[in-house]
Amino acid sequence: MQYSYQCQTYEHSFSHPLTTRYGTWSVRQGLIITLVDEHNTVGQGEIAPLDWFGSESWQQAWDYCQHLPSQLTSTEILSVPDHLPACQFGFGSAWAALGASSSPALTLPMCGLLPTGASALSAYPALEQQGYRALKWKIGVDTPAREQAIFRDLMAVLTPGTRLRLDANGGLSYAAACQWLDLCDQASADVTVEYLEQPLPPSEFTTLVALSQLYQTPLALDESVATLAQLQACYQQGWSGIFIIKPAICGYPNDLRQFCQTHAIDAVFSSVFESKVGRRACLQLAEELSNPHRAIGFGVNHWLPVP
Repeated sequence: MQYSYQCQTYEHSFSHPLTTRYGTWSVRQGLIITLVDEHNTVGQGEIAPLDWFGSESWQQAWDYCQHLPSQLTSTEILSVPDHLPACQFGFGSAWAALGASSSPALTLPMCGLLPTGASALSAYPALEQQGYRALKWKIGVDTPAREQAIFRDLMAVLTPGTRLRLDANGGLSYAAACQWLDLCDQASADVTVEYLEQPLPPSEFTTLVALSQLYQTPLALDESVATLAQLQACYQQGWSGIFIIKPAICGYPNDLRQFCQTHAIDAVFSSVFESKVGRRACLQLAEELSNPHRAIGFGVNHWLPVP
């Protein structure tokens, strides 16, 4: 069977810029893939690259899509090269959408993303009022001393029972990571530090494994497992901690599904600020495969309202 194929670009502005250790992000660019079968059934998928995180760039995705013919076979749809994992997700989810019924109702709680720095102290009440009981705060942007002072203030004011996740995006030194983990281990029991996410860069995998065994606060891998190949490699090398999975840049959805169904991993599915097309496909995977005892990382609509 052949499918007619179209690709459309989009550009969505954040409601306010997001600052991380990678810099400031104010515009999300991506592509929407549309496939139509012989019965005029329409399936859409989204390509939402995050090149600084480990996927292809927007330009690489656009160049690939531009060189495809207007009619595609299933073989072509499922033959996107591995170095284009966001494209694999876009084409794979569009193809899957052709035969899909309505999406299942979402039952998993979501984790809300706080702004970096001291702004978190004024932003958290609004997120709590929206019902978030898990919050993520990005660190590794300012000095450890300044961020740890804010952390202490934040822990003192969050509602008891809140779970706080710290995300360093691989930006800490070993000494700073140990400082943070000491602080987390000593934190009040009223607010749980659920885990410290990617304290060291992916290149320091062996050190990450050793670090995970020294403290009570769990570690999670994120940049280290951006693609399915990296996820498989870290699992095979013995990572037994938490895996943060961003399905939109991980590769073909069905390959990810097969891996998670075959291997018992502690998976937390997370957003890359997709539009509603990609979000729908990501949430379906999250509902199936994410650890039901952990909030999924899709509480980001206050940063980039889903068009």
